[in-house]
Amino acid sequence: MRRIFSGVLGIVAFLGSSSFAAAETPIERGKYLVTLGGCGDCHTPGTFLGRPDKERLLAGSEVGFAVPGLGVFPGRNLTPHKESGIGKWSTQEIVTAITAGKRPDGRILAPIMPWMALSRLTPSDANAIAAYLKSIPAVDNSVPGPFGADEKPSVLVFMIVPGDVYASMPKAPPK
Repeated sequence: MRRIFSGVLGIVAFLGSSSFAAAETPIERGKYLVTLGGCGDCHTPGTFLGRPDKERLLAGSEVGFAVPGLGVFPGRNLTPHKESGIGKWSTQEIVTAITAGKRPDGRILAPIMPWMALSRLTPSDANAIAAYLKSIPAVDNSVPGPFGADEKPSVLVFMIVPGDVYASMPKAPPK
């Protein structure tokens, strides 16, 4: 009897385990990872202005990050739009971009893109992200840039500055 009870408990534990019970599709897994990774923060219009446009999720930002000596880099359109997004990219090209920092045209992604951290994704998770990006609605949103260090950006700019700049700033008076 004890053996049967132990066997039943083992089966229940197995069936309830996340690896078996999570009938999660690659697209669902990709959505989870994109959400957890905060991809929408840099790649959704309006997010940096306090009004993320949920109708244009991941369609690119109107704000760029200024990296001293390199230029200004707005978050690109990650939707599967064929002209203004990544709709012509293969699954492998998307995986290579997010895990190796290299676009299909050979250009290396801006250092603000955390591809080095994403290089640690499992192949399954990287492919799930690509599957999710290919599944979302295609949005036509041409994002200007990137802008070289000598170019004037046509987008709002977040400036990345060295920490010692703040040391010389006046302090707020005590309350």
